[in-house]
Amino acid sequence: MSSIKKILILKIVAVIFCIVFASISFFLIANKLGSVEYHAETISALDKSKNKVMELAAAAVASSSAITLLPGDVGTPIAQELADMSKYFLIVLCAIYLEKFLLTITGFVAFKYIIPIACVLFIIFIASNKSIFAKIATKLFLFSIVISFTIPISVNIAKMIEKNYSASIQITLDNAKANTQTVTDSANEENKSGNAIEKFVNNIAGNINDLVKKFENTLSSFVEAIAVLLVTSCLIPIGVLIFFFWIMKLVFSINVNQFSLMPNDNR
Repeated sequence: MSSIKKILILKIVAVIFCIVFASISFFLIANKLGSVEYHAETISALDKSKNKVMELAAAAVASSSAITLLPGDVGTPIAQELADMSKYFLIVLCAIYLEKFLLTITGFVAFKYIIPIACVLFIIFIASNKSIFAKIATKLFLFSIVISFTIPISVNIAKMIEKNYSASIQITLDNAKANTQTVTDSANEENKSGNAIEKFVNNIAGNINDLVKKFENTLSSFVEAIAVLLVTSCLIPIGVLIFFFWIMKLVFSINVNQFSLMPNDNR
């Protein structure tokens, strides 16, 4: 068999493979990656993170309100700091919802449209033997893989980090609730009788320094919790994406002329 016939057979096989792969990607893989059931475990992990963020935000607001009940302005700076934390919790919450939204959309779009387009471009490359089409097709294919698996991988990494800090975050919540309960219980108890404000001040005055110290510790714990949440929900997905694109850059540092099937490459 002549070399020309061998090359022709290879081209036909490559075209058939591209058509089959594009069909599987369009009709099967895209629908699977776009289904909620396929990502049920990842969505469950994101929901747990969302619930934890909302619980922390509620505890911070409650702590801020409780501190304002203390006599004088001794707790005002801490109350203000705790109230300002709501914007950070909102950022984390938005990041989690964005991840949930992109989780099913990116994989569906990648395998429903981008990869079939890449297969068509590769078929054009086979027919024309112009390496530019192979280069674009490969870039599109790798880009599809990157956007499809960035969020699942980042969520799994975040789960490992959160697992190490879950105990400390829970302690932060428990301490915040306990401190808030101490102040509100004292206020409610004194409200049942006359001279509520005076009795509350007298009752709490002896413990006010200890309470302020506890709320200061709670503030520090909230700062640590926010740092962990920002890393797991915001920085890790960005880091994984950057890492994948760095890998792509390394891949495309290789000369794409190797894709040529003919000795005379018409560029």
